[in-house]
Amino acid sequence: MKLKEAIEQLRSGLAGVAEPQEVQAMIRIICEDIFNYDQVDVALRQESELPDFAQERVTEIIARLRRHEPLQYIVGSARFHGHRFKVTPAVLIPRPETEQLIDMIVDENSASDLRVLDMGTGSGCIAISLARALKFAQVDALDVSRDALAVARENAAALKVKVRFFESDMLSPQPPAHYDIIVSNPPYVCWSERESMERNVLDYEPGQALFVPDNDPLLFYKAIAAYATASLERGGRLYLEINQRFGNEIKRLLEDHGFDEVRIIEDSYGKTRFAAAVK
Repeated sequence: MKLKEAIEQLRSGLAGVAEPQEVQAMIRIICEDIFNYDQVDVALRQESELPDFAQERVTEIIARLRRHEPLQYIVGSARFHGHRFKVTPAVLIPRPETEQLIDMIVDENSASDLRVLDMGTGSGCIAISLARALKFAQVDALDVSRDALAVARENAAALKVKVRFFESDMLSPQPPAHYDIIVSNPPYVCWSERESMERNVLDYEPGQALFVPDNDPLLFYKAIAAYATASLERGGRLYLEINQRFGNEIKRLLEDHGFDEVRIIEDSYGKTRFAAAVK
């Protein structure tokens, strides 16, 4: 099977699954992650023969994508903040919007040797990205899922950074330590919002990392705020990714816990996405 034949089979097999522009992006990822051809290779090596497994693999990928399985789970990785992270159905797929959270933290914290905690680390993408970007930071990360922590540890090893991982529930985290930065992208999607979500999220990504009860949408933020109040150093900073529906409520929650300089911040698409505060 030649490269051009695989691309054409993917393009025809995915017609109707996604918009043409998204299909083209999928093909680019498949060529790079499965067949090790970057965009230049794809342009120049259309006649190249692919390995023997290519035909079977292309057929499998098309079938799985037509069942709405996320491509990142199929190829086993996702790009985030300039690096490739392993992902499995035990962890959420890192979103590009969350990269803005990393950039904000790095821009606002130029000191070295900062102590950082990522609560609900999943794949470890936030903790590991901060460990790479901040100056000599000591980064800890916790998650309630043992399977997620196994993925996060693999990612830290692959990207050659030191992060200390702990199995702990955000709703009842371990006794307070001392941190300069606490960051979290906790579950924040209300159960009632499921109807508006895509099948590739609902059917495949871990629900415990996504959803909160409709009658207590700030469940995790209450626990995080309480922990941060006890654990952050004076002048320490708290950063959160949030549900755009509850920006005002989260602002009041943080102010009620004694935080100063509380900000609700839009992402690059103009959606309310983050909260930041200073102890």
